[in-house]
Amino acid sequence: MEQALQFFNQNEEAIFVIVLSFFLGMEVIAHVPSVLHTPLMSGANAISGVIIIGGIILLGHADLTTFNLRLVLGILAVFFATLNVAGGFVVTDRMLDMFKKKKNKKVE
Repeated sequence: MEQALQFFNQNEEAIFVIVLSFFLGMEVIAHVPSVLHTPLMSGANAISGVIIIGGIILLGHADLTTFNLRLVLGILAVFFATLNVAGGFVVTDRMLDMFKKKKNKKVE
């Protein structure tokens, strides 16, 4: 317990910034109008694409003979960023389908 308190005391400012950014992000995202949702998803997909490239580079520099932190972080970064990109494209496609005009089929 003493080590945890010492860690929090040493990293007080970083923890404050992380908590503040969490609440600020939640507040900003909660007030985004639905019209801006599709461009935001496209931006998030672009950022996740950069994360995929960074994860691949990290995996390229990892020592594959031993199980180390670089290997684990690289695999997790590529996996979760790929999920985020795929999910973002699915959500964006569904949002764009909502704005398409539906074809009227005449029933005789």
